[in-house]
Amino acid sequence: MVRNSLGRSIPESFNGQRLTPYQDPFSYSPQGTHASRALRRFNPGQSKLLGSLREAIEAADLRDGMCIATHHHLRNGDALLGAVVRELDALGLRDITIASSSIHPVHAELIPYIQKGVISGFECGVNGQIGELASKGELNCPIVVRTHGGRARSIISGQVQVDAAFIAAPTCDCYGNMNGSQGPSACGSLGYAHTDALYAKKVIAVTDNLVPYPATPISIPQTLVDFVVPVESLGDPGKIVSTTTRITRDPVGLQIAKYAAQVIEASGLLQDGFSFQTGSGGISLAVADQVRRKMQQQKIKGSFGCGGITGYFVDMLEEGLFQTLFDVQCFDLNAVESIAKNAGHLEISADMYANPFNAGAVVNQLDCVILGATEVDVNFNVNVNTESNGLLLHNTGGHSDTAAGAKLSIITAPSIRGRLPIVRDELTTVTTPGETIDVIITERGIAVNDQHRELKNELLRRKLPVKEIQQLQEEIYSVTGRPRPLEFTDEVVALIEYRDGTIIDAVRKIKT
Repeated sequence: MVRNSLGRSIPESFNGQRLTPYQDPFSYSPQGTHASRALRRFNPGQSKLLGSLREAIEAADLRDGMCIATHHHLRNGDALLGAVVRELDALGLRDITIASSSIHPVHAELIPYIQKGVISGFECGVNGQIGELASKGELNCPIVVRTHGGRARSIISGQVQVDAAFIAAPTCDCYGNMNGSQGPSACGSLGYAHTDALYAKKVIAVTDNLVPYPATPISIPQTLVDFVVPVESLGDPGKIVSTTTRITRDPVGLQIAKYAAQVIEASGLLQDGFSFQTGSGGISLAVADQVRRKMQQQKIKGSFGCGGITGYFVDMLEEGLFQTLFDVQCFDLNAVESIAKNAGHLEISADMYANPFNAGAVVNQLDCVILGATEVDVNFNVNVNTESNGLLLHNTGGHSDTAAGAKLSIITAPSIRGRLPIVRDELTTVTTPGETIDVIITERGIAVNDQHRELKNELLRRKLPVKEIQQLQEEIYSVTGRPRPLEFTDEVVALIEYRDGTIIDAVRKIKT
């Protein structure tokens, strides 16, 4: 074991790969060039259409030990990954790595195939029962959790080599032109699938809406697609909304949102050209609503909103409060509808959104991002991957990417969650380093990182409840008591990879 710069103990290697410990957010430099794949030739008269997923697996020449990928734009409504894995099993394939953009609770159906040896590991974040069972040592499947930008980086650099990408295409023609804005399974942006289409060795478009050539608009073009497979259904787009997309009515959440909007205003960033990102949770949307009102009152026209887009951001676009929405995934059906009709609502790839190893990601242009947390510590480090019980239940998403890029990164969270304190001496898991977090806001007060003295002084001048993070922690502990530390074994079940590929933490098996 070695310790990284945050003092976290990580293995020197994992699943046969040598690891690089995290040092800081910005100094680790890329090595090498973009990954490549074999050239193709496709002659007139050839057909890409295949009759089933099994035919596609055989045509892609998948074998034991290879790697496949899907995308998660249908989120908890996805039916494709499970269907592919069932066919892999039926063909007798084993030791397959899953490098999808995210695993959701619906994918608990994969557990029997992990136990059978069909699936041997995940090069992606996991949400739900798979992470829980891995944390308990009940599943043998090494997991590497990446940010959205980190996943794009890993594929583009060749660190993760995808042998076959199965792209759920809500609308597709016989030559592979596809989009996500039309069809019975419309999910909006296909931003996570763009990198897979460019770099996977074989690309299979799977569609439940095969239309005459050409399918327009084109999100991913025919030039990147090897095979097209019509299926009965890709899943249930109604389950794209897997978290609340309504403004919280909880007084605690509303107080946090009010403080957050006041911090944004005090920062001086809320002016023409303002750029903004929030999540889809109730508190985040309440912050967006507060910011929206301030922009309306002050006649501010922002430049862009980005990330996962909700109907609230669509409303701000249509009201003229933002010029553009950069959309890597749609979080609700209002956003799906908008991307099909609004010229200013633009689909972007995860590479463009957040890859640290390109010529400039969108997150670098962010003024402000609102982020959540399961835990924070007195050094402003943040955990979003594990719960305070030690279970690996959440993906990183764009958390670390946006925190590193934005001028002002704000964590909003209730001070007590499930009778447990949000501010800890030491985190269960470190996801995002404290030097990229500027402000932590709870209903009990506002903690400002020492690197932002001017902002802290301005907040004090405005008589907002600014407190030292240690003071905030003690106030919370006076209610909850000091939590007992969890016990873990030495067995590492998952790595938390920082966006640049270095290892910021390791998740260990819970001691029972």
